Amino acid sequence: MSSAGHPALAGLGVFERGWLSSNNVLVPDESGATLIDTSHLNHAEQTLALVRHALAGQPLARIVNTHLHSDHCGGNATLQRALSAAVFAPEASADAVREWSTDGLTFAPTGQRCERFTLQGTTRAGDVIEAGGRRFEVFEAPGHDPQSTILFDAAHGLLISADALWENGFGVVFPELEGEPGFDDVGAVLDLIERLPVQVVVPGHGAPFTDVGAALARARARLGAFVAEPRRHARHGAKVLMKYHLMEVREQPVAVLRDWAAATPLFCSVWQAHGRTEADSAGEWAEHLAGELVAGGALRRDGPRVLDV
Repeated sequence: MSSAGHPALAGLGVFERGWLSSNNVLVPDESGATLIDTSHLNHAEQTLALVRHALAGQPLARIVNTHLHSDHCGGNATLQRALSAAVFAPEASADAVREWSTDGLTFAPTGQRCERFTLQGTTRAGDVIEAGGRRFEVFEAPGHDPQSTILFDAAHGLLISADALWENGFGVVFPELEGEPGFDDVGAVLDLIERLPVQVVVPGHGAPFTDVGAALARARARLGAFVAEPRRHARHGAKVLMKYHLMEVREQPVAVLRDWAAATPLFCSVWQAHGRTEADSAGEWAEHLAGELVAGGALRRDGPRVLDV
């Protein structure tokens, strides 16, 4: 059975989005639907159109963010304005949202953007989110992000895994890029997922999948490679930061890309720790890594400009 027709997904709206945006899950409910994650600011109007169409006149009562990276919460403000939805986010992120600390929310260090939104509630480990006759238990899922969560509907075996587990890996382990431990947390969350009676996973990126054992094996192999060679993960993380930036802006002169790298604190700190043997500056390293991404087909070079593909 394909995951698209899995009974655990019956009645849900699962919006698989392209990169830059996270997937969204809409849980209909007569008293007001719940939307899990809202994708990126660049795609906020598209998210609103998808949600409005799926709601078919039903109200949107609540937005629940698994975590507050810009690709998961960038549509919050737009949907709040248009649909008067209350926003819930992990409790560990609440103060940063209320103060709108772009450092605490990682938008400034990563050179990313997100429109300010307001918070009406929080989630914490052990909470149960009731929506559409389902009960989603909240689990902490640090590793990719120290404040991230995953949601599990035990009655249907449905896991909303955010960036803790994809069909072919997991999200960049941002604490490791910041010089803090994170790989052990990734492993612990993979162990947690293995203990849950999961039948189908809706990941933060990519299509839903059912072969959880194979996905866990691939994720552990990837984790093992990063643990054995942290510099490999660091270079991967730096490339992800740059690719993500170019997905936001679509194209940019190489000179401006170098300036972006030099002004992005996390990119600079990764260069300091792992890139100084390859380049004399963060900007020079960015141009070098961009060349590798061009060679791999992830970017395109057109004279003095580099373009997303």
